[in-house]
Amino acid sequence: MYDIIIIGAGPGGYIAAERAGEEGKKVLLIEKNALGGVCLNEGCIPTKTLLNSAKHYAHAKEAEQFGVTISDVNFDLAKAMKWKLRVRDTLRKGIAFMMNKFKVEVISGSAKMKSANTVDVDGTEYQAKNIIIGTGSDPFVPPIPGANQDNVLTSTGILEIEKMPKSLTVIGGGVIGVEFASFFGTLGVDVTVIEMMDEIIPFMDADQSKELRKAFKKSKTATFELNAKVERIEGEKVYYTKNGTEHSVDAEIVLMAVGRRPNLKGMGFEEIGLDITGHGIVVDEQMKTNLPNVYAIGDVTGKSLLAHSASRMGEVAVNTILGKKDRMRYNAIPWALYSLPEAAGCGLTEAQAKEKGIEVKTAMMPMKVNGRFLAENANAPGSCKVVVDAKTNVILGVHLLGGICSEMIWGAASLIETELRVEEIKEIVFPHPSVSEIIKDTLFTIH
Repeated sequence: MYDIIIIGAGPGGYIAAERAGEEGKKVLLIEKNALGGVCLNEGCIPTKTLLNSAKHYAHAKEAEQFGVTISDVNFDLAKAMKWKLRVRDTLRKGIAFMMNKFKVEVISGSAKMKSANTVDVDGTEYQAKNIIIGTGSDPFVPPIPGANQDNVLTSTGILEIEKMPKSLTVIGGGVIGVEFASFFGTLGVDVTVIEMMDEIIPFMDADQSKELRKAFKKSKTATFELNAKVERIEGEKVYYTKNGTEHSVDAEIVLMAVGRRPNLKGMGFEEIGLDITGHGIVVDEQMKTNLPNVYAIGDVTGKSLLAHSASRMGEVAVNTILGKKDRMRYNAIPWALYSLPEAAGCGLTEAQAKEKGIEVKTAMMPMKVNGRFLAENANAPGSCKVVVDAKTNVILGVHLLGGICSEMIWGAASLIETELRVEEIKEIVFPHPSVSEIIKDTLFTIH
């Protein structure tokens, strides 16, 4: 009998296993593919590794304005893919080391729940006092005619290509679609992004999503077709309607990036009576399901499809099992877009605050007023926008575009989580020169 069985070794599962192992619990971690889940093997890490290669290429091409002359700049996809695999394998070994360190038993196989405390793995049954479900999600492919062609790939398949295409059409203007558009467009591929909504990155601040799209256009990274619906795919052409008129675009490769859906089928969840909706497994703020001692974390809950959200959910589930008071909060979860330029945000956008009936004050500043940003990025686009409660002066949201904003958004999350007011943040000393100063400088313009 195990204390905890964890189904799925993604960022939620392996972190939960690590935290429980640290507390001396007997833990079984089940994974049908590889340690690290989608994030490490088919998502976050591989895409960021490739994007880093593309950024090196772009920086080399623009290096002359900074006094560095490089006579010949080339991109080698095979070498970039080799580096991607090296990073992946190193991190896999790191997770395996941590599981061994905390005496977590790891088995490979397909899990199916038989009851609230029994899991079958390829014919062998295992029992535990508590079960944590972290089965993740898979790319969703809508029923578009022609979507089953060989040149139509999901985010998983496109990470395995062996040569650069001449043209790429991305269906979906969310994070996955925009990041791949940035990668391929930066390297000279003719990229078109088709999005049904009126703007890309729907949860991004409206001012900055528009600014990001303009930056892509200026750098000739990608062309965006908004308010457009894909009707069919025929060979290397994608047909879509916009304003009642049909158009087509060339696409040697088509990337299907319209979202992800939770992995729920074939694992016995419905048979044992788990409460499931179209979004995923229903959980409360302790990650408890409707079944005693059964928890669910990560993408499979449909709550927040981010790796760091899954990790935090795993911690909350383990703490609850251990009898420690904890709960999952979603108001200060940062997100980041690792395109060129980067974008990141945390908390409410101006539109979201107004939808909630909150009276707000906002301020926005261009990144180029910041010393370090200007020194390192020249005329690159960028901005900082803050959203503040007009009555209490509590900061509600911080939204960044440009530079390496993914590396400083955690600070904004801390400000929002602790409900600091503008006057309190003004007293915090930021290092100079640093791009992070833009947050404080923007707040100083609010009165």
